[in-house]
Amino acid sequence: MFNVIIVDDEEFARSSLYFLLQENCENVHICGIAKSVDEARELLALHEVDLIFLDIAMPGKNGFELIPDAKQSNTQVVFTTAYDQYALKAIKANALDYLLKPIDIDELKETVEKASRLIRLFDQESDRNERLKNLAINLADRSEIRKLSLPNGQGYTLIDLNEIIHIEADSNYSIFHLDNREKITVSKVLKDYEEILPENQFIRIHKSSIVNLNYLKEYNSKNGLEVLLKNGEKIAVSRRRASIFAEKVKQYTNFTSDK
Repeated sequence: MFNVIIVDDEEFARSSLYFLLQENCENVHICGIAKSVDEARELLALHEVDLIFLDIAMPGKNGFELIPDAKQSNTQVVFTTAYDQYALKAIKANALDYLLKPIDIDELKETVEKASRLIRLFDQESDRNERLKNLAINLADRSEIRKLSLPNGQGYTLIDLNEIIHIEADSNYSIFHLDNREKITVSKVLKDYEEILPENQFIRIHKSSIVNLNYLKEYNSKNGLEVLLKNGEKIAVSRRRASIFAEKVKQYTNFTSDK
């Protein structure tokens, strides 16, 4: 038996992983569940934790900020995230493994089996390098992000990036406007998506808007700086982002014409 904690800001993700571990991994003892990095630090202070299942994109502090605490207590980390873009950072952070949501049961079992073999080896240099090598091999065939897994309270909605027309900020929420006129509201801030969406296709043009350049129809300053999208919507471009936006449109035009 080894001690595990789950760290994730989404209630569905926490409970889902909890039951997957309970039902499929009999050598795991879940000694705590946390909604944030700060709560996870409290659990690390209270328990001898062997393994952390750690979400990355969380409000306030992201999962990478817990890594120094995990290293100090010789605790292994498995990242759990919907974002494939974080793979390289996971390697650099010396994670034991990296699981994409929604979590596959077989992959989870393999990860727990790997943890059971390595959990007592701590951070001897040879073992650390081997883990990095194995993780790099596991991630090598993952291509650039093409889909997003959006939490919806009861589970996840999987969407193709090309379905997104634009994303609108609403306080601590993000509203996805899709090409089928559907809107999906997610309890994550716009910055989280700005960091992971492909830069050659998506650009933040305002503090409250990210647009998909595939849907850009017109850009003018007739009524102030604004863009017209192919679905007829008009969205303001902030003045401080105008020059960056113009340059990005130029790059995008060259990129698409070369294809």
